[in-house]
Amino acid sequence: MTREDMLVELKDFVGRELLDGRDAGLDEHTPLLEWGLIDSLSVAELLSFTSERFDIEVPLDDVTPENLKDLDAYLALLMRLA
Repeated sequence: MTREDMLVELKDFVGRELLDGRDAGLDEHTPLLEWGLIDSLSVAELLSFTSERFDIEVPLDDVTPENLKDLDAYLALLMRLA
């Protein structure tokens, strides 16, 4: 799966499941944490989705604000772990 394919699926998941369909303007550089778009429960859901969909387990040590600041940073982490 390419990075772009993963981005499309992550944007769809975040918009549909974490933002309740309020994803207008969401892109890979939208500051998820800074704007309060995701919280600790959302992060747990994102990690579960990542594990199930991409078969990538994100170690708890990598669950940091820097890696979750936006989808671009999260994708960079996933690409390193894949």
